Amino acid sequence: MSPQENSTKKVFVLNGPNLARLDLRDSAIYGTMNFETLTEFVKRSGSELGFDVDMRQSDSEVEIIHWLHEAADNSIPVIINPAAFTHYSYAIRDAAELVKAPLIEVHLSNPLAREEFRHTSVISGIAKGTIAGFGPDSYRLALLALKQLLA
Repeated sequence: MSPQENSTKKVFVLNGPNLARLDLRDSAIYGTMNFETLTEFVKRSGSELGFDVDMRQSDSEVEIIHWLHEAADNSIPVIINPAAFTHYSYAIRDAAELVKAPLIEVHLSNPLAREEFRHTSVISGIAKGTIAGFGPDSYRLALLALKQLLA
């Protein structure tokens, strides 16, 4: 096995506004996991699949855009939960489009089963795919999909 085959692949897992406050949000929609526990779950799931997960969260559109630029500049795959930015941030959409490595959109809840304003995603049209509605497993499923895409 070559050293490259034995190494882990870096992946950014980017999270938008209010996700750091999961424990204060409606548990019927978002579950009972806090962001720290979600981060541990995603990192452990990624490690089991050979990924070095860099989990980040910001309430700032600008910071998320900078992270997407970093991913684009370094060919780093991205799993993104844009949260509320999903529905209207054309700036994040345009930055995400610069990422040439696979980019997968995820959501803890199913936006299509919620309020009508959540039915539109400006990100999904440029993402390789969208996984939603499976709680924390949405991230695990995205990591599995990413592993297949990179194989």
